[in-house]
Amino acid sequence: MRIRNIVAAAVVALALASCGGEKQADVIKVGWFGALTGDQAVWGNNEFNTVKMLFEEINAAGGVTVGGKAYTLEAVGYDNKGDAQEAVNVVRRLTSQDKVVAVLGPNASGNAIPIAPILEGAKVPDIATVATNPKVTVLDGKVKPYNFRVCFIDPYQGAVAAGYAFDVLGARRAAVLYDVSDDYSQGLREFFIENFEKKGGAVVADESFKSGDVDFRPQLSKIKAQNPDIIFMPYFFKEVALSANQARELGITQVLMGGDGWPSDQLISMGGAAVEGCYFVNHLDYEDPDVADYKARYLKKYGIETELNGYLVHDAVVLLVDALKRAGEPSGEAIAKALESADVKGITGRIKISPQTHNPEGKDAAIIKIVGGKYIFQQKYAAE
Repeated sequence: MRIRNIVAAAVVALALASCGGEKQADVIKVGWFGALTGDQAVWGNNEFNTVKMLFEEINAAGGVTVGGKAYTLEAVGYDNKGDAQEAVNVVRRLTSQDKVVAVLGPNASGNAIPIAPILEGAKVPDIATVATNPKVTVLDGKVKPYNFRVCFIDPYQGAVAAGYAFDVLGARRAAVLYDVSDDYSQGLREFFIENFEKKGGAVVADESFKSGDVDFRPQLSKIKAQNPDIIFMPYFFKEVALSANQARELGITQVLMGGDGWPSDQLISMGGAAVEGCYFVNHLDYEDPDVADYKARYLKKYGIETELNGYLVHDAVVLLVDALKRAGEPSGEAIAKALESADVKGITGRIKISPQTHNPEGKDAAIIKIVGGKYIFQQKYAAE
């Protein structure tokens, strides 16, 4: 294994040699990008670590056969620092300079949406991991030809959260606090409100903040005055922990609920008792037997537990390898065509890509509750 770090360019590349025989196989370059620094670095490092581990395992087993020829996989990764403009810059570099045939990531919708023109111009497909906004793959009713994903989308996630809050938790009055500057947060807010009201519930407070804010007390005070049954917080773990602690300091005792931006070990360590007894929608049950082997391999290799992103990028790799094997040639156009008919079993469930939306059809959502500082699976829940 040969590792090359180019710090000045904020690029981390992993080149892996074939272990399958005397003659070295040809190499297929695959791009990855995400936040290796900044607030979401815990997710980005988890994703890239998983990609490197899986590529190493695949290469050690003989690589990937495409059109009758064996190839090893090389991961070329960049840190976009969680920034949308930097996402465009690194994808342009991956496609034009590094000549990757596909890109994995990112996890954030706000970073996945603006890269579509670069992908289309280069004819290189991207498989997003936890980017759930509908605009990642479809815009104005038209599918983006080179954008795909392995996760369910916000309309479904919002419907699951609203349905569980209303039908299972018995909430009739809901408040929402969201990040107005984030596509993910805006989308999840919209679909929660739509579905909660459709069921007969009332949204009694709808408050916003901007990324980087650290004082949520003014918004929380307004929410407290409306005495909701539940507070929906569709944003990421750092702000969840901060706002949850401030809510409890203000005497707000209601159950808090969120989406797949919540799960991280840092939510538990930062949120503590403030998030105890709260719920979020997730992509899988962490104790599902299907994920146990990957969890164990990751822990053995890196000495830490995997995050949510690792499970999703694992399945993005599964999806990519399947598409490569069926593509006939290692070109972006051929891979994109193969992805449109993909139907694989991943560790997060069945991934059957719709050619009309480039989203996986029929993936179940998992409801998770925080109990005793742990994420405890409650049930699979399907929106109506």
